[in-house]
Amino acid sequence: MDHHSLPAKLVLEKLRTSSHGLSQAEAARRLVQFGPNEIKEKKSVRPLAIFLGQFRSFVIGLLIAATAISFLLGEILDAFVILAIIILNGMLGFFQEYRAEKTIEALRKLTSLKAIVFRDGKEAEIPASQLVPGDVIRVETGQKVPADGRILEAFNLQTQEASLTGESLPLLKDAREIAAEARASDRTNMLFSSTIVVAGHGNAVVTQTGMQTEIGKIAALIQQQRPEPTPLQVRLKKLATLLGSITVAVCIIVFISGVIKSPEILRLLFAKDFLGFLHSARDLFLIAVSLAVAAIPEGLPVVVTIGLALGVRRMAAKNVLIRKLPSVETLGSTTVICSDKTGTLTKNEMTVKKIYTNGHEIDVTGSGYAIEGEFLSHGKKARKKDIEFLLKIGSLCNDARFIDGQLLGDPTEGALLVSAAKAGLLKESLEKSSPRLGEIGFTSERKRMSTQHRLGAKTYVFTKGAPDIILGYCNHIYESGRISKLTLQKRKEILAINQRFASEALRVLGFAFKHARVLEENGLVFIGLQAMIDPAREEVKGSIQRCKEAGIKVVMITGDHLATAQAIAKDLAIEGNAMEGAELAKISQKELEDQVERIGVYARVNPTDKMKIVEAFKSKGEVVAMTGDGVNDAPSLKRSDIGIAMGVTGTDVAKEASHMILTDDNFASIVHAIEEGRGVYDNLRKFIAFLLSGNIAEVLIIFFAIISGLPLPLAAIQLLVINLVTDGLPATALSADPFEPRAMKRRPVSSAEKIYGRMNAYLIYYPCLMTLVALSTFLYFINTGQSLVKAQTAVFLVITFFELYQAFSCRSLRYPVFKVGIFKNRYLNLAVVSSFLFAAAIVFIPSLNPIFKTAPLTLIEFGSIIAVSSAGFIYLELSKALQKPQI
Repeated sequence: MDHHSLPAKLVLEKLRTSSHGLSQAEAARRLVQFGPNEIKEKKSVRPLAIFLGQFRSFVIGLLIAATAISFLLGEILDAFVILAIIILNGMLGFFQEYRAEKTIEALRKLTSLKAIVFRDGKEAEIPASQLVPGDVIRVETGQKVPADGRILEAFNLQTQEASLTGESLPLLKDAREIAAEARASDRTNMLFSSTIVVAGHGNAVVTQTGMQTEIGKIAALIQQQRPEPTPLQVRLKKLATLLGSITVAVCIIVFISGVIKSPEILRLLFAKDFLGFLHSARDLFLIAVSLAVAAIPEGLPVVVTIGLALGVRRMAAKNVLIRKLPSVETLGSTTVICSDKTGTLTKNEMTVKKIYTNGHEIDVTGSGYAIEGEFLSHGKKARKKDIEFLLKIGSLCNDARFIDGQLLGDPTEGALLVSAAKAGLLKESLEKSSPRLGEIGFTSERKRMSTQHRLGAKTYVFTKGAPDIILGYCNHIYESGRISKLTLQKRKEILAINQRFASEALRVLGFAFKHARVLEENGLVFIGLQAMIDPAREEVKGSIQRCKEAGIKVVMITGDHLATAQAIAKDLAIEGNAMEGAELAKISQKELEDQVERIGVYARVNPTDKMKIVEAFKSKGEVVAMTGDGVNDAPSLKRSDIGIAMGVTGTDVAKEASHMILTDDNFASIVHAIEEGRGVYDNLRKFIAFLLSGNIAEVLIIFFAIISGLPLPLAAIQLLVINLVTDGLPATALSADPFEPRAMKRRPVSSAEKIYGRMNAYLIYYPCLMTLVALSTFLYFINTGQSLVKAQTAVFLVITFFELYQAFSCRSLRYPVFKVGIFKNRYLNLAVVSSFLFAAAIVFIPSLNPIFKTAPLTLIEFGSIIAVSSAGFIYLELSKALQKPQI
């Protein structure tokens, strides 16, 4: 039912109640019928389910299969090592994601409050959860509204609905019915659950509770959202699928080739002696499994996890909290930031910027609720006596106050207190010297407020309100300490200034006074104007410029009026057309998709509008980040690729629906986070290039050895050592590599780009070179009469040293490593030294030879392998030096 479009009396009849409220018995019956006034929680995710969910990736599946096969073939050590890696990766992911499904619990906290209700004709305080439709409640300044309700009576009742609608200014409420098609943000005769009463008081009849309230509808939207895989998860899944497919294909080819080359095995197969066939083919099967072990980078999942975790830790030091590991990389791929205006791009603190008095326009410096600032006229300090009386009126004709630095009351009135404080006029001191004797409150019909004060031996009436209304009650003007007649020309001049201020998206108030013993509002003396705005954060403009340089589109989405949004957008250099929510609601999703990339500002929007915008960008293949702090932002935060909540002003709902939280509410921190995300992605590519190049080479080495009829050039345990120690330690160190220059000077990585794209030198030519050197070394040792174990040891060292050299080359995939500093990553230096010493130990320490199936080499042989293994490093550095880096 559209309760806002009906007279209050009819609403009471429809709800079968009265202005005196329900009886206790009827309320109890309705509580059974409608249920408690709570947000219903969707089925909770159990910790065990979260933990098991860590093992659903394709790579983990391959590793589990390899573990099982290793157990069956008696390779117990290999099996336990791989199993340990799988469990470690699962535990890391579990602890990072355990809190990921808390959104609805936060919404329930919003309704855990008390309500003042009329039951059996008497006023009582009850838990808000016990409210039912038909209850009559009383609300007053400072209270949180406990349920949706139709206003019955309102006395200067104003609510702050920024957390629900995005509207930064308080809304004046009254009991008059309004048009049925009015949007939620325009329903001035309705109260909405979880909004704040900032002024006045009133009574309302509860119309909706629980999931039927506006906040309940938002909860339902959140519950419908299913988390989508991040770009990194998509890329890694594609990589794992590719690796798995190639591995299976190569293993089958190797197995079939071996069977074809063995007449005995073929004879058993054609004779249908399957038991004999399986027994005879066991060695071939073992070879195929060894090849699979070589092809699958066992360390990849844990190295990726550790790399992302390091990024999370670095971001925490820059006021960014990441709630899910893959979100780190998603930041680096972000192409669009949809930013809420209030509290994100702006301070959510109204600030007086212009004053008109004594025939002069005065600029007011400073921002927000800080009392530091100056009054400048034509660039010079204005005289205090020229503005003092105006500022004093603004502070005294005012119901707001600051308590422990927090504003209690209307932000517009708060701005007047701050402007007066900048001139040394504090409200507490003024009220002591000029006590209030009476008042006439502000209403939407009157559009003004008046108070009566004693100043010394005289009594004054102070009035503030809409400038045109105030002028209508004035017949004199106060200028330069003198009162003169207010001429028609002067009225036009003041109204013209008011219009100019308004066109700049400033909210303008007019001020007047009179010396009178009776509190009345006629025959006033006009003294001036104060114009204010919720200002942009000082650092945001530079941050938006950095986004432009990085190829990231910034879009403002706000519940504020279009003129205000456009003024802020112009100040911040946000580019694009502007669209209001009413227009957005009329066009189809397809029409929005056609226009979305040309629009930079959306004004007067609701939560559904935000979802529509995010969907439009995502349909274009954009990676969308949404910033926000209110309840209304939660669905779009969760639906976007990365939701960014404000940590200081943000609601619990926004925080729990987000992927990351800004602990300082600073838009500039988003840019730092994006830069960090790009660096993390670059580092991911570095160690993926490092891991895959080695694994591809290992596959090629074994594959060509088998099809050539050679013995296995590596033992299975040696393959595992290379993959977990020689590869794993440097790869992990690369995840902490210092970021390359110009990360924020290039466009975001396309979500369609493969994570291993543009790596031909590393993934094709380098593995071929390593294969050639390794097999040549193997043949040299075999042909010179050396044992198979010693030949395998030589191949093991060739691969190891090739990889250790390459670790330094991977410090940059774009520039020669000498340009970025070959030894700047101390973790990599330590990892390379550790891997080198480990490889030397298992070769030269006799007690380790049997375990790792190695044999000692001479120092000349060892040194020769070190020298020849530098061929890969030399090739990679030359290839980068001879081509222009892609930034």
